[in-house]
Amino acid sequence: MKSTSMKYEAKIEVGLKPGHSDPEGETTKQSLSELNYPVKSVSVSKVYEIVLEAKSLNEAKKMVDDMSKRLLANPVKDSYHFEVEEAE
Repeated sequence: MKSTSMKYEAKIEVGLKPGHSDPEGETTKQSLSELNYPVKSVSVSKVYEIVLEAKSLNEAKKMVDDMSKRLLANPVKDSYHFEVEEAE
């Protein structure tokens, strides 16, 4: 029996919510300033690229949102956004 699942690619960006300390961003800003780049601010985020199977784009988006809430982002300090599209 043939599976009706499709392959999807998701890109999830997880970063700190405003007001949370970003020591890596501050260190990078300072280093870039020392190299004479006119940098005003730096924030660090992680990007997860995930390939998954789902029956529909809507189901894939629901799974990615669930993954983000349950594992990839800490709801206390992180915000996240994602894009999901059909894989080629």
